Amino acid sequence: MKKISVIISLYNIEDHIESLYNGLTTFLKNSNYSFELVFVDDGSLDATYQKIVKLSKDNPVVSLIKMRSQFGEASAFTAGLKQSTGDVILYFTARVKINPDYLSALITKLEQGNDLVVGWRYPRKDSKLNQIISKMFNAITKKLSKVKLHDINSGVFVTKREVLDNINVYGDMHNFIPVLAERQGYKIDEAKIEQLPGKFRKSKYFREYLQRLLDIITVIFLTNYSKKPIHFLGFVGALFTLTGAVIEIYLFVYRLLLLGPIAGRPLLLLGALLLVIGIQLISIGLLGEMIIFTHARDIKEYNIEEIIESDK
Repeated sequence: MKKISVIISLYNIEDHIESLYNGLTTFLKNSNYSFELVFVDDGSLDATYQKIVKLSKDNPVVSLIKMRSQFGEASAFTAGLKQSTGDVILYFTARVKINPDYLSALITKLEQGNDLVVGWRYPRKDSKLNQIISKMFNAITKKLSKVKLHDINSGVFVTKREVLDNINVYGDMHNFIPVLAERQGYKIDEAKIEQLPGKFRKSKYFREYLQRLLDIITVIFLTNYSKKPIHFLGFVGALFTLTGAVIEIYLFVYRLLLLGPIAGRPLLLLGALLLVIGIQLISIGLLGEMIIFTHARDIKEYNIEEIIESDK
């Protein structure tokens, strides 16, 4: 019998912890898996951890991890993953307040041949601001990555352990695990899950939106150009350099034909700036190529599903 590890990231949910615990244990006891629960308390300031300890005293399948401070969901996920032992990993953050009964839909989709299944919160019960920001985030990610998921940052997914063993997750990259998995050739899908009503944290700080945008750019760059940075930086650099060169040549001919002065013209400064930026981008791309060349043997960009050897 396969074993499923359920990793739950917790932060200040003392009022919700009892119903969450009971719902999870009921769901897992009715499944076809042996299971373990790995609760990660991300520095809660209320009685969340104490309540989990009290509920789990007579349950040997429960593991508890208490962080010294709030390190974020990425750190909670990493800590829980290292503690887990299951063949299948089910992760979710308690902040999204989902109905545990709907987690079976994710398991079913996984058993149908998928390697990773993302939870799609539908309908949403959090604030309109959160929903708008989430839709924008998902639309940008879908456009750039070509991964067609409605709720990639839902904070809920189930996957085979081997998927996580073959992708590098660090920082806030846990939000993009489906993109990283898809780039490795794994089959991904999504399933609707019910979001329960309640109090939700609002995303209202510009810094958060900027970080998400930078994370998207990072993932796209790493998954497409990690072994060929000159293809991206060189293209952009060449475009800037060519544009700057055309501007400077135009001004040179303009002055050579005595059509007027060019000193102090904004166009002159723009052309020079584009030339400098373009050359710098090409140089950075070449430096990146030198680093890649030096460490090429340590970089693995492919993932083998199976090898069938011929009889000898």
